[in-house]
Amino acid sequence: MTGIHEAPVHALLADGTTVRIRRAGPADHDDVLRLYEEMSPENRRLRFFFVSPTSARQAADRVAAGKRPEYCALAAECHGRLVGLAEYEILQSSSTAEIAVAVADGWHHRGVATLLLEHLADAARAAGVTAFTADALAANHDVLKVFHDLGLRVTRRFEGPEVHCTVQLTEDEAYLSAVEARARAADVISLQPLLRPGAVAVIGAGRTPESVGRAILRNIRNGSFTGRLFAVHPEAEAIIGVCTYRSVSELPQVPDLAVIAIPAEAAFGVAEECGKAGVRALLVVSAGLDTHQSGALVSTCRRYGMRLVGPNCLGLANTEDGIRLDATFAAHHPGPGTAGVAVQSGGVGIALLDGLARLGIGVSTFVSLGDKYDVSSNDMLQWWEGDGHTDLALLHLESFGNPRAFSRTARRVARSMPVLTVDAGRSEAGRRAAASHTAAAAAPTVTRQALFTQAGITATRTVGELLDTAALLHSQPLPAGTKVAIVSNAGGVGVLAADACADAGLVVPALDADLADELLDLLPEEATVTNPVDVTASVGEEQLKVCIGLLARHGAVDAVLVSLVPTAVAAATGEDLVRALTTAPLPRPVVAVLPAQSARVQLLPTVDEGSVPAYSDAEDAVRALAHAAAHACWLSRPAGVVPELPDVSTGRARELVSSFLDGNQEGGWLDPQTTAALLDCYGIPQISWAWARDEKEAVAAAQRLMGPDGRIVMKAYWPGLVHKSEQHAVHLDLRNVSQIEAAHRDLVSRFGDRMTGVVVQPLAERGTELFAGVVQDDVFGPLVVFGLGGTATELLADHAARLAPLTDLDAHDLLTSPRCSPLLFGYAGNPAADPDRLEHLLHRLSRMASDLPQLAEADLNPVLAGPHSVTSLDARVRLVPRRAHDPYLRRLL
Repeated sequence: MTGIHEAPVHALLADGTTVRIRRAGPADHDDVLRLYEEMSPENRRLRFFFVSPTSARQAADRVAAGKRPEYCALAAECHGRLVGLAEYEILQSSSTAEIAVAVADGWHHRGVATLLLEHLADAARAAGVTAFTADALAANHDVLKVFHDLGLRVTRRFEGPEVHCTVQLTEDEAYLSAVEARARAADVISLQPLLRPGAVAVIGAGRTPESVGRAILRNIRNGSFTGRLFAVHPEAEAIIGVCTYRSVSELPQVPDLAVIAIPAEAAFGVAEECGKAGVRALLVVSAGLDTHQSGALVSTCRRYGMRLVGPNCLGLANTEDGIRLDATFAAHHPGPGTAGVAVQSGGVGIALLDGLARLGIGVSTFVSLGDKYDVSSNDMLQWWEGDGHTDLALLHLESFGNPRAFSRTARRVARSMPVLTVDAGRSEAGRRAAASHTAAAAAPTVTRQALFTQAGITATRTVGELLDTAALLHSQPLPAGTKVAIVSNAGGVGVLAADACADAGLVVPALDADLADELLDLLPEEATVTNPVDVTASVGEEQLKVCIGLLARHGAVDAVLVSLVPTAVAAATGEDLVRALTTAPLPRPVVAVLPAQSARVQLLPTVDEGSVPAYSDAEDAVRALAHAAAHACWLSRPAGVVPELPDVSTGRARELVSSFLDGNQEGGWLDPQTTAALLDCYGIPQISWAWARDEKEAVAAAQRLMGPDGRIVMKAYWPGLVHKSEQHAVHLDLRNVSQIEAAHRDLVSRFGDRMTGVVVQPLAERGTELFAGVVQDDVFGPLVVFGLGGTATELLADHAARLAPLTDLDAHDLLTSPRCSPLLFGYAGNPAADPDRLEHLLHRLSRMASDLPQLAEADLNPVLAGPHSVTSLDARVRLVPRRAHDPYLRRLL
């Protein structure tokens, strides 16, 4: 269930207009009546099938009848006016609901009905509704098109002049893609006044040179902004040659964008004035807003439909011809180019602007998001995707508002341009305390890395590394793989480059004999061509040029790294070895390492108006190459598929969860019986076990489970017990009745009344001990974690994680990413585990986490993996009260 039942939400219509969506009720009677009475006779006929003086009042009475479990009405309003209404009523003893939708005259074809139906469907799913039905006149083409374009499966049955429609509410990929396309189009239109304004007003352009507002005004004026520019100041005089007015209301033209650079306590009042005047976007650089001021600012922007950047930000810029807007207080104008940049830190923003300008890449659009009350990285990715100017996206994110929606957007955008980010906040100091192995493994950095990996985002550790990688991706083709040829004119630097490649996961292969012979014929006699290729200090420019060309055109390698140091030999002969890198376009990426250069990275211009990245350190060059290879690998993979799972009892699982939380309102750990029942709902394999309350039951259970020559494991249990081994609450390898009795007495003597019973199970056969689990992150949603299991799982920290729902590719990556993965595939002659069964287990955990938002943690440790079976030997599950949240539902955060 989304927030629509607790509080109104705001969302964008197809034309970028902001509307407020809320639950309708008794107080809306007169507004609903007015909505229908102001319709044209033809529109009333299409809505009610006939024109009657009583139909409008009956519809208003139905909305105002009060809250009923079988009925829901949602209203859309703009500037306090009701512009649309959507209703459902659940049919008796059914999971189907009948719906009706109405849109005010003058608001048709703006997406009101579609947006309302998306939210109505979300509310209905939470109420257990699986399908909508609706009757419409065949002549009502608009509403039939709305149903058809929703992206949901619709069937129609014609009955004379009427059409009976059935809409299945299942959220599949087609529906999510349709919602995503509508959101993208609306979002881009709403950002036009912000990023391509025709007129800008700067409010707070002080008279002192050090004023932030004055700096922004100066940058806009000096940056050749093509639109109209105004300043607002209470003592209205021209400021640095810009026409100045006492208030927004006195401006001769309503600006599209208002820049607010005034003290925090006054920002809300000015925002209110801007909204009343019809301003469509705000850039608030003011810092220090308290909670009340922040809420008032956002509320004002929503009420008047203004998009907001900031507060507490550096500003924004657009270098497109025809715009040339520099509304920042940076010391230098952003250089024009093709990189889109969005940052939360102004300092990082300045560093990226300077670095991109120095490299000659420049920016298309720059936005300092600041406290990110509205416009976010998700908005900017969608803007860059279609602006026609951006081919590289650079992000610096300290927080995520809607990570799952961001991931979906980034995954799409990364198919058309590289998306890079600085992975900020990796410190283990941010790791939260957790009771289970799964939650302990799901550190913030693990969660973010899972998002970045799945979305195809290149995550770097520093701003410098980000610029290194941007330089390569901007100037060179992507490598097809990880094989690198290293060329150097000094053996030592070639060795350093080879070591860097090994550290970064790149391969430096030996060259085949034919290629080696060709290189030996070309290069000086003392050259070696084993890879690294040492061309020696006596190599000439033309020889080096041909050598690089041979390697770059040969299929033996995917990239060429050329490391050159200045030598007296080259100086004496007048040879320019660096020029050998820049005289011919090559089909594979070529990067240079020039230890003598002062810049960390620079782009060397080539004769074909391209460029080659040159780094002062081999490690920087190699990291950039590794990022490029990883991105190429991600692009080469097909989009994964979330598999359909048979024999899943979602309804039964939800009943178990509800029953437990009814009796444990704050949540808690499930007992062994309920844990097993919940896992059974998802077909998660478990070892045979029995519950025993006393010694007699423990002996009887052991005799049932032991079998001939069998052995038994006994585990103590009490509510809240998580790590049994640490508490020494486990007895292994029990072989007869006397040992079983002794083990039970030991547990009772040590734990007393705390212990409510014991779990008895057969000792498992040998196999690889793994662990698998899920944890619900409050921001990122469900995360599936997999790795080496047993008592040392946290000590060794050999884990991988992916966000649910898992695709087939995600599950495969989980198996192959941990360092222990060779154990699963027969390392050192050990029996291999069954990878299909392991992937099957991970998919079922993913489905359980996706179905049950109340599932805070599920921890299977150990999971015993062998050639013919995968079995959970121990499981713990914790539930908390939590409502479902659809991350893809259209709304402004």
